[in-house]
Parts: sequence; C-alpha cells; structure tokens
Amino acid sequence: MIENIEDFPDSVIALIAKGQVTKEDYEQVLIPKVEGALKRHDKIRLYYELGSQFSGIDPSAAWEDLRVGVGHLTRWERVAVVTDVDWMKHMISAFRFLMPGQLRVFGTAQTSESRTWVRSTEG
Repeated sequence: MIENIEDFPDSVIALIAKGQVTKEDYEQVLIPKVEGALKRHDKIRLYYELGSQFSGIDPSAAWEDLRVGVGHLTRWERVAVVTDVDWMKHMISAFRFLMPGQLRVFGTAQTSESRTWVRSTEG
C-alpha cells in the first residue's frame, strides 16, 4: 500500500510504502499525484519512504514505477528515497544514471535529513 504524507510543499510528492506495493497503488495514489503536480509545476520532487512496514513490490508495480519515472524523466528535479532495504538501494544505484535530476538514497535513521534535503532549494 502507498499512502500520502502531508506537510510537504505542493511541488513535492511525499509517499510512504507499507506492506506489499501493487500496480493498483500506483494507479490510485502515485500516478494521480504525479499528474496533478505536473499540471501545476514545471519540475517536481519525490519523497518516497520504504520503512520497516514495507514488505515488497509486485512486478507490475515495478513496471509502473519505471514507466512513470521515464515518462516524465526531464521533469524530476530531486528524488529522496528512504529505505534500509538493501536490494532496493542496489536497484536505485543501478538505474541512477537514467535520472537527470538529483537522486539520493537515505537510511531510515536519516528521515529528518532526507525530508530537509528534498525540500531544500540548495544543491
């Protein structure tokens, strides 16, 4: 399941993944948030937290993730992924070269730092 996190600027899509993430989560939560933000902003940011309650992502959801990311490739300004899941960190590192904007992976102990970074106007 993917849930919205409040208290972020309008140009930041802030989400937390809990349990198993499905294609329906992308279709019902993430994609509408991305499309709405892109109507209001030239560049958008993403804060995506995969905390201790995250158990995995369905293959169809992983495909949606790639499709959404690549579909708006030049409009991602900054992405912060918060996770202690090793395979997720490795996957993000492997595909980092596709991202023209800034991308950082933070451990869950760095949640506060990651939220500050994704909001920041400084490089």
